[in-house]
Amino acid sequence: MIEHFQNLQEVLSKVDGYIYPNEIELNWSILIVLYPYITGLVAGAFILASLERIFKIHVLKPTYVLALLTALSFLLVATMPLISHLGKPFRAYEIMITPHLSSAMAIFGFVYLWYLMVVLVLEIWFDYRRDLVIWANETTGLKRFIYKTLALWSTDISPKAVALDNKIGYIITVIGVPSAFLLHGYVGFIFGSIKANPWWSTVLMPVIFLFSAMVSGIALVMLIYILITKIRKQILDMNCLDTIAKYLFYILIIDFVLEGLDQIHRIYEAEESFEALHNLVFGKLFFTLFIMQGLLGTIVPLATLGTLQFYKPKEQIRRAIYLILSVLILVGIFFMRWNVVVGGQLFSKSFYGYTSFKIDLIGAEGYLMAFFWLIVPFGILSFLLWLLPPWKKIDVDHDI
Repeated sequence: MIEHFQNLQEVLSKVDGYIYPNEIELNWSILIVLYPYITGLVAGAFILASLERIFKIHVLKPTYVLALLTALSFLLVATMPLISHLGKPFRAYEIMITPHLSSAMAIFGFVYLWYLMVVLVLEIWFDYRRDLVIWANETTGLKRFIYKTLALWSTDISPKAVALDNKIGYIITVIGVPSAFLLHGYVGFIFGSIKANPWWSTVLMPVIFLFSAMVSGIALVMLIYILITKIRKQILDMNCLDTIAKYLFYILIIDFVLEGLDQIHRIYEAEESFEALHNLVFGKLFFTLFIMQGLLGTIVPLATLGTLQFYKPKEQIRRAIYLILSVLILVGIFFMRWNVVVGGQLFSKSFYGYTSFKIDLIGAEGYLMAFFWLIVPFGILSFLLWLLPPWKKIDVDHDI
């Protein structure tokens, strides 16, 4: 009896005001925050790669293949937070063998497979096929066998065959751009289509998710490019970095304006949920929304990148600035996902109360599990960079 009373007190200590009993504990926690965050990194990295191949911005060539490998590494892990969150994760495959077109998550499964198998894997394969053949002839042992297998035992590297690879790769990239939009825009659609939650239900949610994904993906590639070049003790292509920063600045402006329009629209409408959301924003979400997402993740990078468009300090200073800004943006977008996923569950549907959320260090929904799924993509990327080093590729003109 005493233990039951203590548990009841602990539960009620999380509650402010009046909420329904089923709203005390959050159903979606940090793993569901990682799900849109990681998929956003995938879409943004791929879109950066498309700038070089489709839009012929050749100054971005040093990051083209790196962006593709980064997108593949994170895409391979994108569904794992969801699967870890499931009560019975070994049944996750059933979403693919029992199609259910009225299920938003089932449709995402098909979009995910399309993007993974048809877009990313094929584009990387056609981009690397010539190099795989050459590397297979230059290496021995297990590595030679791996390269021959990855090349599907093809040996034709004639100009005609390479031109065909390039043409097919270009077509796949063209298809991949709307596929990247669909991949992450659909994640935003899942939240925006939940009518019962006024924090999520907005037609701008898919668009906001998409542009924030582009921001985070570009920032991630910039960060990885700086770190890898430093580790390899090579010289950074500052023209490439400056160009990435320029496009990051433009997209960050659009993302900031869209989120601002969404909030202005909420304020103007001032529906029955407005007071509850207002108290949520200036209460439980104040630090994560205004400080982490707004100030550090948006305003500081936006102001700094804007200044760098007119005044460029020495290269060493710019490198340090780009490194810091990329980290700030990645942190800011993570908290944007946090504010959406967790923030949308902190207030009662009655609009008269709020609950609290605390993450444990260990456990299926703890910090360590979330950190693990954030680290795994970098491990995969390290392996891919060892197996398919972009700096050893033979440059082939992408123009068709």
